[in-house]
Amino acid sequence: MNHVISTFTSTSASTSAAMAATQPSIVGLAVPEFTAPATGGDFMLSAHLGHSVVLYFYPKDNTPGCTTQAQQFRDLHAEFIKAGCVVFGVSRDSLKSHETFKVKFGLPFELISDIEGTVCRMFDVVKNKMLYGKKVLGIERSTFLIDATGVLRHEWRATKADGNAATVLDTVMKL
Repeated sequence: MNHVISTFTSTSASTSAAMAATQPSIVGLAVPEFTAPATGGDFMLSAHLGHSVVLYFYPKDNTPGCTTQAQQFRDLHAEFIKAGCVVFGVSRDSLKSHETFKVKFGLPFELISDIEGTVCRMFDVVKNKMLYGKKVLGIERSTFLIDATGVLRHEWRATKADGNAATVLDTVMKL
């Protein structure tokens, strides 16, 4: 599956030329406006202009890896805020599941519910995975850093849950 580049807009001609010469990447492209249901009310990307935004996509609430990743983003949350960055988790779980997960682990950031997979497809994180010997479509754990102007600055695809938050924070501090 190719990245859904057509939904992103190039910030320069050189970015487009570089993309054509290599494997498609959405880094350096403006992230299109989107709205999605989230704990705490609907998420709108444009509401966060002026701040960096981390969107971390994870497969499922209350699973071991996803819980580890959420807890690490929780534990570093104050550092993200100090750096002018807001964090949002994204999965295809319901708002009810997200609310329970958020309360259970004391998550200080909001979780986006993408039941239909619209945001997941925009960021091309829905992949074929093996689950108990069967091929299924699921979210590939991935994290995206959007700068204060709405341009995607970094992506971590097929990342491990453990350590992802610290790696992302290190990059945020360098923006």
